Parts: sequence; C-alpha cells; structure tokens
Amino acid sequence: MVHLLGTQAVGLDFPTRSIFRSLTVGINSGDRIGVVGRNGDGKSTLLRLLAGRLRPDTGEVIPRRDLRLGMLDQADTIDSAATIRQVVVGDRPDHEWASDARIRDVIGGLLSDLDFDAVTGTLSGGQRRRVALAALLTGDDDVLFLDEPTNHLDIEGIGWLADHLNRRWRPGDGGLVVVTHDRWFLDAVCTLTWEVHDQTVEPFEGGYAAYVLQRVERDRLAAVAEDKRQNLMRKELAWLRRGAPARTSKPRFRIDAANQLIANEPPVRDSVRLQQLATARLGKDVIDLLDVSVGYDGREVLTDVEWRIAPGERSGILGPNGAGKTTLLKLITGALEPDHGRVKRGKTVRTAVLSQQLGELAEFDHLRVRELLATKRTEYVAGGRELTPAQLLEQLGFPTALLSTPIKDLSGGQRRRLQLLMILLDEPNVLVLDEPTNDLDTDMLAAMEDLLDSWPGALLVATHDRYLLERVTDQQYAILDGRLRHLPGGVDQYLQLVAARPATGSGSGLMGSPASRAVPTEGSGSQPRISAAESRAIGKEIAAIERRMSRLQDEIARLERDMADGMVDADYVRLAAQGGQLNGLRAEVAGLEDRWLELSAAAEV
Repeated sequence: MVHLLGTQAVGLDFPTRSIFRSLTVGINSGDRIGVVGRNGDGKSTLLRLLAGRLRPDTGEVIPRRDLRLGMLDQADTIDSAATIRQVVVGDRPDHEWASDARIRDVIGGLLSDLDFDAVTGTLSGGQRRRVALAALLTGDDDVLFLDEPTNHLDIEGIGWLADHLNRRWRPGDGGLVVVTHDRWFLDAVCTLTWEVHDQTVEPFEGGYAAYVLQRVERDRLAAVAEDKRQNLMRKELAWLRRGAPARTSKPRFRIDAANQLIANEPPVRDSVRLQQLATARLGKDVIDLLDVSVGYDGREVLTDVEWRIAPGERSGILGPNGAGKTTLLKLITGALEPDHGRVKRGKTVRTAVLSQQLGELAEFDHLRVRELLATKRTEYVAGGRELTPAQLLEQLGFPTALLSTPIKDLSGGQRRRLQLLMILLDEPNVLVLDEPTNDLDTDMLAAMEDLLDSWPGALLVATHDRYLLERVTDQQYAILDGRLRHLPGGVDQYLQLVAARPATGSGSGLMGSPASRAVPTEGSGSQPRISAAESRAIGKEIAAIERRMSRLQDEIARLERDMADGMVDADYVRLAAQGGQLNGLRAEVAGLEDRWLELSAAAEV
C-alpha cells in the first residue's frame, strides 16, 4: 500500500459558511472511496480540493511526486467546436487508438450510439456528459475523481462503468474517489466510504451497505451515550432550579458543568422524514392500457401494449434511454393520447407525477416558499396528527429559515423536496415517479423510500437507480423494441436480455449502434406468447413466493439462534423438537424455490 495523496489540517470557508475545519484525510493505492452526505455539505468541494481544482484557505493538499490526477466534475468544459473523436482520442490515428483494448472498451461502453465524427456542439447535455467521461477514462491516470458519473447513464451503462472501474487497475493499484447518489454503484465499486458532514469527513469500511450498518451502530452507541448525558443534565438542572436564593449560592463549578451540557446539545441531523398523508380511496378499476400503440415522426415507440394496473400495484419500468418509458408514463397519466388502442381510467383515480424536470415550480419562482404553501390547505392529516404544510416541509429537511427564501434561490435538492411535498399535498392515489432520484442525496433518498413504503395507492416508477427500483417496487417491466415485457427475474433478468441482444449494425464503423443492443420481441420463436392476464398472475404469485421465502428465512434464522441457546442449556428435548421444525421450514423453502424457477421459466415464454 502506497500513500498517493492527502490533506493536512485543511480549512475552507465560503462567504456565507464554513465548509471544512482542520480536515486531514489520505488516499492510498488500492483505495476505492465513495463519498456520501447531504446536498450542500461539501462533497463536490472535497473532490475539487483533492484534485487541485480548488485551493484551501488553510492547510495543504499533498500529492505524491509525479502523481497523475484525472477528474470528471459537474461543469461542462467540452469544446463545442470539436468532434467526439477529437475530444476522446485527440489526433491519434485510428490504428493507434483502436489497438488499445481500454480505449475500445470505453468507446463501446459509453459512445456506441453516437457518430464518432459528430460535432459535440450538436449533442444533448447527457451525450456531452458521456463524451467527457469517455475522454477521462481513455487516459492513464493514477487517481480518478468522479463527481456524479452515473448521471445520464442507463442501467446497462451504470453496470458497464462499475465493471470497467473494477477491472481498470490491478488489485492494490490506482485510486478512485467518487461522489454519487447511486447506492448500487457505491456497493459495486467502493471499498471505503467517506461521509461528509459538519465540516469534517468520517471514514467507514466497505461500500454503501456496510456504511449503513456502521452508521446505525454509531448512532445507537451515540444514543446510549446521549441518554446517559441527558439523565445527568436533568439532575444538574433540577439541582440548579431549587429556588432562587439557593441558585446564587451553588458552587460555581456545578453551574459551569450544567451550562457545558446545554451548550453541547447537538443539532438534529436526520430530520428528513415525512409521515403518510391521507389518500383518496382508490376503487377496483385503476388504469388499463388496452392494445395501445403510439409513435413520433413516423417511428412507432410503443406497440400493442396491454397493461391493467391493479389497486396498490407497485411496478418499476426499465428500458434504455429513448425506449419509451416517459411516453408510457404520459399515456398512463393522460398527458398523451395513443395513436391506436385506448386507455381506460377508473372514476376515483387521482394521478400525480414527480417528473424529471422541475418545471412544475418554474411558474412560482417569484414566490417565497411560505407563500407557495399558503396556496394549499392550512392543515393536513399525517400519521394521525394534524400538521400544517410548513411542518410537513420541515420534516422533509427544510429549516424554518428557508420558508422565507424565494423559490428561485433554492438548490436543486431543495426544489426537489418542495416539488415532492406539493404533489403529496394534493393527496393523489396513483403516484408516478419519472427519474425521481435527480438532485437528491442518499439521506433524502432513504427518506423518500421510507415514505413510499407506506404509500397506500398505486406506485409506478421509471428510474435508472437500481437500488431504489428494487427497494420500493414489487415487480418490474421492461420496454424492449417497443413492447412491454414482464420481468419475473427483475433487474438481473433485464440485464441478461439486453446482453443477449444480437449486433445488427454499427454507428461509425468502429463501434456498435443502438441496434446492437436489440433483443428479440415477445412472441419470437416457436413458443406461444403468454397473455397479459397470465403474466400478471405469474408476477403476483412470484411476489407472494418471495415474501413467504423472506419470512421463512427470518424464522429459520430465529430458530437457529434458539437452538444455539439450547445447546448451552443442554435442553436436548427442546433441541430435537426444534430440529424437526427446522427441517420442515427448509423443505418448504426448497419447494418454494422450485416453484419460483418454474414460474420464471413460464414467464419467459
């Protein structure tokens, strides 16, 4: 292990607040570090400091001599007059760069759908972002700093990037520091996690899942210590309050001790929690898409889609960028009418959409947050209590001071929280989320997932965030070649289908086009295609099996712990009975696994 880069007592202040105080961290060869924390706490600033893009006010950043650093930041610095070829490989001849396996891998993984000789000024923001990432990855840096590299990548692209970074260096070589809200990516790539908070950086071993476990344990221990401290505080303050004459005669050190306890009272950091709002009743009929087709500019985007959305259904929608996910959601919400077929909606359906953009707030930019909330009702029932919109907003992480802030001055994450609250205040019973993770930090994502756990209506989610998709939905569908396909095997099945798509063309003669990721449509081959009703029935049975298996695994784990205790107590009669019960549970799990595989195979037809 070789030390690559470090900070020594770094301090940094912005005009309105302090970002870091006496920060000392280090990066060693082989480190793969994920950076998490609330929006605005300094994650991107930390990367810019480490990469040398920003100078600290105090202290210093010390790199190893001749260290090569590369950074993908959030600013768009690509020359709009240059071609993709010039940005990515410069003036090197084709035979030179094409013989480099790493460069071919990067171009195939990120730019396969683009014309290599296209001028970057004609590209969309997301395409330019991919070009910038490709230009960075084709280099040979010792340490990479990546600020939100998964933005504008679909699930396949995110999977490719994780695999590339895991193979980029030999074990123990190179260094990686990445800021991202994609928790699946953090788990797939990172071996260390840095949490940025309260002007410092706290390290944790492992990726996101390990970080969460350690943070929960840290908070538990802190709660124990805090409980003891609060007990001492109450005793001290009770002693100090015993009559005015007595207070003046108390020993000074006792007063100082109590004041110190009060002064050290920490602010609440994890206040982003919103309880379930009352929701309008949803009837038996929700939304049915009946043989729906729709296209743009002569190109059919969705073909013969049939989907009957059930009350309380929780479904995720997968597909490459441009496959038609947003189009499908617009059909469901009524924002778009089909070219063929029809969309049938229940009489009690009240639909709300959390869209990719924040355009819903644009017309209110001239208002302050408090004034916008005043346009809604004055009280709402949440978790059995009556709360004002301002109280609900505070539970979503808005300090009271921000209520007087003009909406146009809010950060992206703050606008996202406000947008979510305004949607919930309308009390819909069908909630549609189109890329809901934009501009949200990991804490806010966890709070949103906690809210969605108790969402009583129907929930439809289109996102490239695999963690959130698997966390809040019970089943997934994919749009492949314009058709909607049920995925009993979830995201893993989707990735297998995409990987199996045959190559049918090339974009620039050097890399595959989008058609190279095509997959045979449902109904291809000699097997008869199952009906939509059969697909739904299979999906529901699979979801029920998975829930039952989860409960059985919990019961098996509990029983094994009880048997371990029985061994200590030498209670062999109880152990024999528990052993028989354990064998029965395991046999049931085995049977359920066989049935799950049988249903999955049937759903593939």
